[in-house]
Amino acid sequence: MKKRYLFTVLPTNDLGLLTRSLPVAKALQKKGQTVMFSHPARAPRKLIADAGFENLLPTHPLYEISFNGLHWKDIFTSSAVREHHGGAFNFIKELVKSIPYRAAPASQEIWDMDHAFAITGLLNANFIKAQCEVYMQVIRASAADVVVDFWNPFACIAAKKLGVPLITINQGDALPGTKGFIWWKERPEGTPSVVPAINKVLRSYGLKEIEQVEEITRGDLSLVTGMPETDPLQGNDHRYIGPLLWQDSRVPQPAWLQNMPDDKPLVWLYTSNPSYNGRSRIFDSDKMLQPCFDALADEDYYVVVTTGHHPLPKSIKVPANFMQLPYVPGLFMAERSDLLIHHGGYGSCQTGLYCGTPSLIFPTFSERESNARRMQALGAAEFILPHEYAAETIKSKVRQLIHSPAYSTAAKAHGNHLKSYGGITKAVELIEQFTPASDCEGWPEFFYR
Repeated sequence: MKKRYLFTVLPTNDLGLLTRSLPVAKALQKKGQTVMFSHPARAPRKLIADAGFENLLPTHPLYEISFNGLHWKDIFTSSAVREHHGGAFNFIKELVKSIPYRAAPASQEIWDMDHAFAITGLLNANFIKAQCEVYMQVIRASAADVVVDFWNPFACIAAKKLGVPLITINQGDALPGTKGFIWWKERPEGTPSVVPAINKVLRSYGLKEIEQVEEITRGDLSLVTGMPETDPLQGNDHRYIGPLLWQDSRVPQPAWLQNMPDDKPLVWLYTSNPSYNGRSRIFDSDKMLQPCFDALADEDYYVVVTTGHHPLPKSIKVPANFMQLPYVPGLFMAERSDLLIHHGGYGSCQTGLYCGTPSLIFPTFSERESNARRMQALGAAEFILPHEYAAETIKSKVRQLIHSPAYSTAAKAHGNHLKSYGGITKAVELIEQFTPASDCEGWPEFFYR
């Protein structure tokens, strides 16, 4: 049966969640399904457009300022303000009503999704509700039969309010049953929580209140990327599907990569967005660049540095033995590389396992440290925390990872196990088999095995 699927993604200006959602969208499209996206940020918009998908832009003053570069002085003359918001007065009124005035203090120790949302503005019920209203407009405009969400709490609430079936595809940290980002420590009492603010919005919509924030991103069907070793969860109301990784099949392997000599190791240094230019810098990965440049500038390696279509900080000078590119096809690059150096993003960790390539990880905050610790436990990576950023430490770790075959052996073995969960093929199969709960008596037990 042919359906219309709307893919929604956490509205941040990076490509991590896009690399999970695009391959599923492409596979569904190839099977004759209609797939649309909704993402407001610049870098994801480019990738969505390059992949050939319609992107139903969520329109809100906060997005116009954050992602479209609208300056205060242009509000009264902007055609977008007139077209989307009915003029400057309505724009300002809508903006003031939804500004997230309250936020928890930034910290590199982010305990779980609840704490992360508190830092990024979800302590404000008006902010949450404004975003939910935006996504309700998008869902209505899409005429979607099913919303497929990747960690966007606003879209999840909107789908539930509108009664549109919801499938969520996330890493384990986004679902009930997780032990949070810092599972090796006890969560302190008094950690800020967005649950009261979310419940205020849910009450206004006549929806059931929650006890923990991860309940929001639980769908009618919840699919978990990864495997139990990378994403341990309690309970059985989810299904592991293995790796979801994106590489545009229309893009050939770059000639320079095909012709890269193999006389010395190839290192791929990937930062994603070096700086989000937000109130907090805990998510920024630019802090790893200069130490890596200092450590590898005189080493006998080929080093390719990419930032996912984001500019490098102007203050950083690229060493002579580095090749700087805005973007490379990730799987091609990882398969050819002897070592990946990255910030610990979930997709980057999966790429290392999938391609059987060891990683050196520079986790910038707790969610990434959680990923790094699990990769290290698998024997496929080492990690360096921010207070350990020193050239000699980095050099030593790089040499250890490149010259010890145990790391690549472990990466290949666990990568094969990860692939055994089915990946994109299994995700598409389960999505197409999905029937809303209202249309059936419940899922048979074997469905979640």
